[in-house]
Amino acid sequence: MPPMPSSVSARSAAEVNAEIRDLWQRSGGSLTPQDEAEYQRLLVEWAAAAGGSVRTSV
Repeated sequence: MPPMPSSVSARSAAEVNAEIRDLWQRSGGSLTPQDEAEYQRLLVEWAAAAGGSVRTSV
């Protein structure tokens, strides 16, 4: 049996997105190094939660 990916999110993409928006609002649009690390973690969680429904523009 293959190992379970550790990046699987228990929260929905919408919940994670709300936390990302809150982080940006609290930071005033300028992330500290600690905020940047949290933002990167949230992006990974959001991408995992969004799964295949994410589309990128070309």
